[in-house]
Amino acid sequence: MLKQTLIISMLGMAGICQAQTKFQPQDTEFYSPVPPVVKTFANKAPSDAIILFDGKDLGEWVSEKDGKSPAAWTISNGVLTVKPQTGGIRTKRDFEDFQLHVEWRSPEVIKGEGQGRGNSGVFLQGKYEVQVLDNDDNKTYVNGQAGSLYKQSAPLVEVRKPENGWHSYDIIYSAPRFNENGRLIKRGMVTVLHNGVVVQNNTELQGTTEYIGMPKMVAHGRGPIALQDHGDLVSFRNIWIRELK
Repeated sequence: MLKQTLIISMLGMAGICQAQTKFQPQDTEFYSPVPPVVKTFANKAPSDAIILFDGKDLGEWVSEKDGKSPAAWTISNGVLTVKPQTGGIRTKRDFEDFQLHVEWRSPEVIKGEGQGRGNSGVFLQGKYEVQVLDNDDNKTYVNGQAGSLYKQSAPLVEVRKPENGWHSYDIIYSAPRFNENGRLIKRGMVTVLHNGVVVQNNTELQGTTEYIGMPKMVAHGRGPIALQDHGDLVSFRNIWIRELK
């Protein structure tokens, strides 16, 4: 009986305190810190973006083979195209968490099938691949089609190319974190919009992209953006990145 009385008394006190606290609208309004202003433009990168490729040159890129030789891919009419057998290219800069925008187009001449048709890839921190592939009427394993995290996570839906043939990827990436002993303390997360459609939604990275075998959890810090040479004439344009803090 005493216990019940105490509980009733405590509930009554809580009700009285809540009734006595009269909030005003301004009590839950904050005016600082003020977010920085980012200007946006039609069909252009936002004002705080790092321009990785704007159709002019490959000043932000190097060969993936040694990380220092000039990138050997072809630029024509503002479009960057894989030069087969020269190897992939990677950014000179390294990144951690970011928003990445990439536009890509499959080869104009359709040839091959499965993984042999319009294959390339966007590697996040040089280790985790978002697959680039000609999806249209081209059967392959679902965790290897366009919009997949290659050999890890199939896209939520299969997105086809628009009328002009140019695809876009908008990738929100939160890098994995490791402690000083190299132990994983936070998995990486990836969200991908393919032509404006969500195909990866806060997907956890299981480890590095591996063609054969299971993903490997390898401790690392900041890393580059890399584009893959898979032997197909895949083209790219309008590549920019925003670092997230």
